[in-house]
Amino acid sequence: MTTSPARRPHRALAAALSMLIVTSATAVLAKDNKPASPTAPVDLANPLVGTASLDNQALLGNAPPPGEPTYTGMTTPGASLPQSATEAAPVNINADLGFATGVPVAYDYRRPVMFGFTGGGSTYGARGAPMVMPVVGDWTVPPDYATAYYDKATEKASPGYYAVDLATFRTKVELTATQWTSLMRFTFPESHRANVVVNLRRDGGDVEVVDDHTVRGVATAGRRDRDADGPYFIAEFSRPFAAFGTFHSEVTNKGEGLGREDVQAGRRKVSGDYAGAYLTFDTKAGDQVVVRIAHGHSAEEAGQRLRAQDSDTDFDRVHAKARARWAELFDRVQVTGGTAKQRTLFYSTLYHSFASPRMIARKGEHYTDAEGRDQVADYDHYGPVPFWDTGRNQIVLLMLLEPNVVKDIMRSEFDRARERGYMNTSFHGDHAVFLYDGAWQRGIDFDYAAVYEYLRKNATDPKGPRGYLAEYMKQGWISDIVPPGNPSPPYAGGKAGVATTLEYAWDDYALADVARRLGKNDDAEMFARRASNYRNVFDPSVGFFRGRTEDGKWISPFDPGEPYYNFMMKEASGWSTLWLVPHDVQGLMNLLGGRDAFNKKLDAFFSTPYTAKGICRDCTGLIGQYVQGNQPDQQAAYLYAWSGQPWKTQALTRRILDELYGSDATGYGFPGMDDQGSTSSWYVLSAMGFYPVDPSTPDYIIGSPIFDRVRLRMGNGKTFEIVARNNSATNKYIQSATLNGKAWTKPWFSHADIANGATLVLTMGPEPNKAWGADPHDAPRSMSAEQR
Repeated sequence: MTTSPARRPHRALAAALSMLIVTSATAVLAKDNKPASPTAPVDLANPLVGTASLDNQALLGNAPPPGEPTYTGMTTPGASLPQSATEAAPVNINADLGFATGVPVAYDYRRPVMFGFTGGGSTYGARGAPMVMPVVGDWTVPPDYATAYYDKATEKASPGYYAVDLATFRTKVELTATQWTSLMRFTFPESHRANVVVNLRRDGGDVEVVDDHTVRGVATAGRRDRDADGPYFIAEFSRPFAAFGTFHSEVTNKGEGLGREDVQAGRRKVSGDYAGAYLTFDTKAGDQVVVRIAHGHSAEEAGQRLRAQDSDTDFDRVHAKARARWAELFDRVQVTGGTAKQRTLFYSTLYHSFASPRMIARKGEHYTDAEGRDQVADYDHYGPVPFWDTGRNQIVLLMLLEPNVVKDIMRSEFDRARERGYMNTSFHGDHAVFLYDGAWQRGIDFDYAAVYEYLRKNATDPKGPRGYLAEYMKQGWISDIVPPGNPSPPYAGGKAGVATTLEYAWDDYALADVARRLGKNDDAEMFARRASNYRNVFDPSVGFFRGRTEDGKWISPFDPGEPYYNFMMKEASGWSTLWLVPHDVQGLMNLLGGRDAFNKKLDAFFSTPYTAKGICRDCTGLIGQYVQGNQPDQQAAYLYAWSGQPWKTQALTRRILDELYGSDATGYGFPGMDDQGSTSSWYVLSAMGFYPVDPSTPDYIIGSPIFDRVRLRMGNGKTFEIVARNNSATNKYIQSATLNGKAWTKPWFSHADIANGATLVLTMGPEPNKAWGADPHDAPRSMSAEQR
C-alpha cells in the first residue's frame, strides 16, 4: 500500500474544477429569466441550495475571522426522507482533523475534494459513521484519506437522491435512502483493484467483516447513543468481495490525528481508532456495487432496520419511492408566478424545512429512551426539537402542513419530560411552551393540563434547565459578570443576561396564556407579571436593552453595535437584541417613545452601517444592523405592522428574499446557518407572504408574496389560497386586500381566519399605500394592548 497520487492536488485539474464551479453557477443564474414551466414541485427542489455562502462582502460585514471560511447554510445535499434519522450524504470536509467554521459540518459546496460518504444521520453529519469511499487503486488509512477530485458539472441533488462523478477514480457515486437505510451505488471502471473502504471516525470502535458481502461494527466514541440512528451499523454489499482486510490507525497523544497504522489482509476483526475494512472487487467497466447501511442502538436493531419493511434492495426503486414521498409533501404547496430562480429557492428551502426533528421510531418499532431502556413506540416518536431555532417559525409551518406530525412531536417531547423530569429547553431560552401554546390555539388536540405541569416546573424550579432562574425570579432580570478590563467583543463568556431575561419573559407570556386556558388564574397572573420583565433591562438613557451587574448598575462601556456570543446578548448585538420582544411589540414601542420614535429606531436599524470591531461568525446576511443569518432579530422586518407602516415590511421582506438567499455566484448561498430548517422556513413563509412573529400566538403578519398565487393544502384538508394581483418585482406594495371576499385592512390575520379554508387576495402596486394597515386599531395583538 502506497500513498495515492489521488491525494496530491493537480493545478490544472484544480483550475478546471474552478471553471466548472463558475460554469455551474452561471447555469443556475441563467434559469432566472426562463418562463414558467409545468415542472413538478419536487423537481424544482435542489438540496445544494444552502451549501454555499453569500459572496458580497457588504452582506457579510466583517466576517469571517481571519483564516476561516464564511458560514454557509451548513445544510447537506444528501439523500433522505422528510425528518428521517437516516441520510446518505457526501463528505468533503475532514472534520476528524478539525472544522474551520467551528461547526462540525460535512459538506461545503466550495470544496473540490471528496473524502467519502456517510449513511448515518446526525445534526450536521460531519461525525457520521461509518465513512464509505470507493477507491480505484491505491488507498490510504484514515485520517489520511484517499481523496478524490469530483466533477462539479456531474454533481446532482434532488429530494431523496444525490450523485457525483469522482474524477480521480473514474467512479460514479449515487445515494438514496429509506426511513432506516442508506443506499450507495458505485459504478466502477475496469479494474482488478476496485475498493470500497469502510471506516469509523477518529475515536474508532469495532469493525468486523462477517462474510463475503457483509461488514458490521460499532462506534465507541461517545457511543452516539443519543443519535436517532444509534452507534451500531451493518453494511450489506450487492456482490461478494474478491478480497478484504481490516485496519486501524493509532492516534498520537499530540492530537494531530496521525499515528501508527495497522493493516492486515484477510483479517476479519479490528478495534481501535479509525477502525475499518477494505473490500476489493474485480470489475469491468460499468459494473455496479450497491451498499445498504443501517444503524441501531444494538447490532440486532441495526439488522432489523436493514430488513425493515421499506428497506428495498433495488436502488432505482428506492429512489423512486423517496421521490414520491417528497412529491406528496411538496404538492401540498403549489405556487405560480415568480421567477424560475425564486421557485427553485422556494421548494429547496421547503425541502430543508423538513430537516428536523428527526424520527426515532415509527409506531410499533423499538427505540432507546433517555434512560437507555428499550421501548416500543405506540406512536411515531421524534427526537428533540431545537426550539431556539425552529421553534420560532418551522414548527408553525409544520402545524399548517402536518398537524398530526406535530401532535406526535408534542407527545415525544412530553414523554421525554416525564423520563427526565423537565421539558427540553434546547440551547437557550425555554421555548417548548411555544409549541404547546401555539398548537392549542391552532386546534391541535392534546392533554395540555398534563404537559403544563412540566412547562411550569421548568419555569419555577431553580434546579431545572432554566439557567439563572433563581436570580430571574427574585429580581426580574439576570445580571452579567464583567471580566477585568472589560470583554473584547464577541466575548463568549458571561450569562447572556439581557437576552436570557428577554427570552424568559417571552416564555412566561406564553405560559400565562396556557395557565389562563386551564383556569389556573393565580399562575396566569404570576407569569403575566413576569412577562413584563423585559422592561427591567431597558436603559432609557441609551434607548437599548443593556446589561446590568449584580448591584443593578448598567454595564459600561456599552456599544449596541458590538456583537457578543454570551455577554449581555446571545450571538447578537444590542441592535439585534432590541427587537426580541415578540410578545409585546406595543410595550417595546412605548419604551421607545411611541409610534414615530419606534419607526425611526427601526429605520435606523435597517440603515445604520455595520461597523463592529468584534467578528461574529453568526452575524452575516446583513441589511444595516439587521442579521438574517441568525435567529435573534429575524422577526424585525415584520414589526412595522404594529407601528402603522406595514408598507416597509413589504419592501424589506422582498429585499431580504432577493438579496440574502441565492444572490451569490453559485445561486446556492444562504445568509448564515440554516439551524435545522429555521432559516429555510423563514424563506418559505415570507415568500408565501406571511410570518408568525410570535409562534405562541395564532397570528400571522402579512408581508409581500413573491408569487402570483399560492395554494396551501393544510393538514386538515382545507386550502388556504393567497392571490397577489398585478404582482411583480416592482409591484411589491399592497394597495388593498380582501379575505374571503370581504375588505381586509389589517396587516395580519389569525389562524381562525383560515382554518376552514380561505382566500386572501392582495392587489399589488409599485408605490406604497401608506393608509392600508396603518390604523392603530388594525395593529396585531400585543400584551400591553391586551392589558389596556
